[in-house]
Amino acid sequence: MARDLRRYARDTQVRLFVGFLLILFLVGDGLIWLFFGRNAAILGLICLLAGLAPLLLIALALWAIDWLVQRAQD
Repeated sequence: MARDLRRYARDTQVRLFVGFLLILFLVGDGLIWLFFGRNAAILGLICLLAGLAPLLLIALALWAIDWLVQRAQD
């Protein structure tokens, strides 16, 4: 039975990132909704998405580079 530690590390990082996003959006925006109301929560959601956009673009670029490298090695 072979262990693929790179895949395990990648899967763990993806799970941690998804968990972080869930906590950020559900708890963070939920608290904004609870204390300040619906309109503030919508604005908070827009701000969270705008702040997350650069991170997603960087992740997409790194994924594309990884895909190109894997394709070149095959």
